[in-house]
Amino acid sequence: MNPIKKLDYNLRNMIIEALKSARDKGLINFENIPEFEVEVPRDKQHGDFATNVAMLMAREARMAPRKIAEILISMIDTSGSGVERIEIAGAGFINFYLNNSWLYEIPGLVYNMKEKYGFTPRINTKVQVEFVSANPTGNLHMGNARGGAIGDTLANILERAGYDVEREFYINDAGNQIEIFTDSMEARYLQLTGHDVEFPENGYAGLDLIDTVRNIITDYDKTLLDMPRDQRRKIIVEYALKEKIDYIKETLLGFGIVYDVWFNEKSLHDAGKIDQVLQKLKELDYCYENEGAIWFKSTAFGDEKDEVLMRANGLPTYFAADIAYHQDKFERGFDWVINIWGADHHGHVARMKGAMQALGYDPDKLDILLMQLVRLYRAGNIVRMSKRTGTTVSLDELIADVGKDAARFFFVMRSPDSHLDFDLELARQKSQENPVYYVQYAHARICSIFRQAEAEGITVAKPELIDASLLQEDEELAILRKIADFPEEINIAARTLAPQRIARYVLDLAALFHSFYNHHRVLNDNPDLQNARLLLLAVTRITIKNSLDILGVSSPEKM
Repeated sequence: MNPIKKLDYNLRNMIIEALKSARDKGLINFENIPEFEVEVPRDKQHGDFATNVAMLMAREARMAPRKIAEILISMIDTSGSGVERIEIAGAGFINFYLNNSWLYEIPGLVYNMKEKYGFTPRINTKVQVEFVSANPTGNLHMGNARGGAIGDTLANILERAGYDVEREFYINDAGNQIEIFTDSMEARYLQLTGHDVEFPENGYAGLDLIDTVRNIITDYDKTLLDMPRDQRRKIIVEYALKEKIDYIKETLLGFGIVYDVWFNEKSLHDAGKIDQVLQKLKELDYCYENEGAIWFKSTAFGDEKDEVLMRANGLPTYFAADIAYHQDKFERGFDWVINIWGADHHGHVARMKGAMQALGYDPDKLDILLMQLVRLYRAGNIVRMSKRTGTTVSLDELIADVGKDAARFFFVMRSPDSHLDFDLELARQKSQENPVYYVQYAHARICSIFRQAEAEGITVAKPELIDASLLQEDEELAILRKIADFPEEINIAARTLAPQRIARYVLDLAALFHSFYNHHRVLNDNPDLQNARLLLLAVTRITIKNSLDILGVSSPEKM
């Protein structure tokens, strides 16, 4: 069992038994025990665990929380629990201080579980995480890069928290942007085959598209000029979309991201699903017609204004396709649907949740994580331009510059809803100033110690023969406490959709290890203590690697 969960469970039972005993003795009167919390306080001065049960009991018991807390403390049986002392804080919080005995169970547990440490047994909840979903009309930019790192890390966290997870990429291969894309590609094709035509004012002007057109000319030469325009445009757009989607797949694979599903927007149009969802919303009286357009009553669900579903020209909007897409997600049996969107889509959140509610789905089962912009810095200056495309720096250029590990770590270090300043110089540094290097170096340093032990002929004892209670130093105990937190950190990160927690966690664990290493010798003249410390390092290495695996970052053994 998760060590923190086990302690939580034991303390919770102790509190419940104490409440029942107090009631039996007539000390506290109540009928029901409320849902109370047992949690790890942020400030260690407030104990190892704290509960708010006395605060919650006050109204029903008609008694001051501190008085309830005093009675409970007198009734709690701490024998064999590892509880050293119990104190009352503030208006009635109860703080539990444990002895170190429970910590010494951690090394054996982690060593035996190895790469499974931190995993929660599978729960019967099917989750879909949809992220990146970039328009296949250009290169992947920094917003896509951050969304990729956040989405994939979050999917890893959810998997380790026991959820059945699918990663999905939504290919926007239909609608107005594809028409503009086709216009742009056709214009470039005609220009590059000697025709004087104007480029569309709202067209896609990236230099990468010129490379795509050159590839089309290599394969087709000028034969497309003799075809009917519709046929020529169909060939051009299908060629360009395939090339762009292949580029997206290859680049994201190089970023460590593998999708379970690539979903085509065009399939919604071909299957008539957009028309079906519009018809259903009409039948439910959530649509109305105005000036020839069909509108969704999104204000009925807290939106600031109603939204167009079908334009007056008879073409569905992006919003209509998105409703059909999300209905399709729930029809596929997902219990929890998570989207990673850019902050510029914030106005779309309420209306999408409203549309799901209108269709009879629970809007709370749709979570939309909004992420803020990324600014690239080099030598203190903002980097805006890509040498290759002439526009923004692309993800593949970033990977080539700083590497996958640094890119992924930097993108998840901050909360998605905060702006991210990405320092390219720092990401390249091979020093402990670089956060990802700092963590990876901790892992490599531990590996180096084991190589040194092997070179000196030191054989590490089996974990069950090692006396972990010899680990008495503050730095050793701090590492054990941090390792014990790992499974609960994963569960909290999953529950709150906060992938940055794992990056912060492993940074903290690496810092604790470096502090220990700087103060204490692992290989020493005391064989029993040496074995205990080697076991401590073994489980630290396991936990660092498991954390980095979640982040999609490698764990080098030499640096």
